[in-house]
Amino acid sequence: MNSSCKKITPLEKFSTVVTGAAGSSSAFLVAVLLILVWLITGPIFNYSDTWQLVINTGTTIITFLMVFLIQRSQNKESIAIHLKLNELVAAHSKASNRLVSVEDLTEEELRVLRKFYAKLATMSKEEDSMQQTHSIEEAEELHEEKQAEKEGR
Repeated sequence: MNSSCKKITPLEKFSTVVTGAAGSSSAFLVAVLLILVWLITGPIFNYSDTWQLVINTGTTIITFLMVFLIQRSQNKESIAIHLKLNELVAAHSKASNRLVSVEDLTEEELRVLRKFYAKLATMSKEEDSMQQTHSIEEAEELHEEKQAEKEGR
């Protein structure tokens, strides 16, 4: 991709850095150390309401912010995976093009498509070879041919 087309906003850059840092071993270690410090200071502050409020408030704020960072990261990764899969489907001449942008279908359309592939899986189990792959239409034709051969014997 041409670098002149790439325009990363400061917020996107910041969230990418924070997401990467938050998922690191160092971040986990810092979190554990903070909890230990909080526990150790319990007796110093007589386990007061303020002492408890500090950890409750801190963890609530961090959790609230992390939910949005995690969702942002998952959305970006999901889009990238869908694009890669679309490229693979589009590049394969025998692949069913109905699967390109399948993520844009309604839930009902996905259920219908899932039934087709469940049927394809069932038919595949009846085949002699599990390595064969077909489109649904090809699989139905092949299955009917094999059934006819069995009945004709």
